[in-house]
Amino acid sequence: MPDGQNLVSRLVRRGLVGQVLPAALVLGAARTLDFWQLWAFLAVNLSTTLGFCVYFYRRDRERLARRLLSREKVGAQKIIMLLWKLASVPAYLLAGWDHRFGWSQKYLVPMPGWLTVLGLLLLLAGHLVFFWVMNANRYAASIIQIESGQTVADTGPYRLVRHPMYFGFAVLWLAAPLALGSFIALPVFALAVPLLAFRLLNEEKFLRCELPGYAEYCRQTRWRLVPLVW
Repeated sequence: MPDGQNLVSRLVRRGLVGQVLPAALVLGAARTLDFWQLWAFLAVNLSTTLGFCVYFYRRDRERLARRLLSREKVGAQKIIMLLWKLASVPAYLLAGWDHRFGWSQKYLVPMPGWLTVLGLLLLLAGHLVFFWVMNANRYAASIIQIESGQTVADTGPYRLVRHPMYFGFAVLWLAAPLALGSFIALPVFALAVPLLAFRLLNEEKFLRCELPGYAEYCRQTRWRLVPLVW
């Protein structure tokens, strides 16, 4: 079992990067604290992330530690994750600039309040999918790898699609610009979807070769990301 003190330290560092950095980008671009959409966005992300960490810290620290892994071992995955990080910076900056300069209102239409609330609800739904996946698959690491004794996850959300965690991430990234009140930032946030598609296709290629039983699972579970679509 991972050392508790070390694990908490790593969780805090990851939380600072994953939560504080996006907020700093948005606030730096917006140059105002009068941004209720951002505070609501942070409240959903922080509360769900904290609940997730407390839950798995008490029940399965190894499962939580796998989510803190960051060094990809597969070359293609390193490139995909680099592109992901490069795209996320302008996405958050655009949301802040949109709030500051009112681009959506000037060039498109104002973001209605109900759509922002829907975005926040979808954000929560994405986190709940993530939690569901982690409960169903204790080997769901943040990098592509195979561990000794690992078996194919085929219960819970894995009965519906082969990559439910990526579905959850897609929901999170498409919901984020709505929750932040920005139509302008939506296309950049939406770049996460093709990047997720490339990532999961590469992951499937790896798992078919390295994880016993995965090829049979793919034959039984037809849909990769969205039921009845793909």
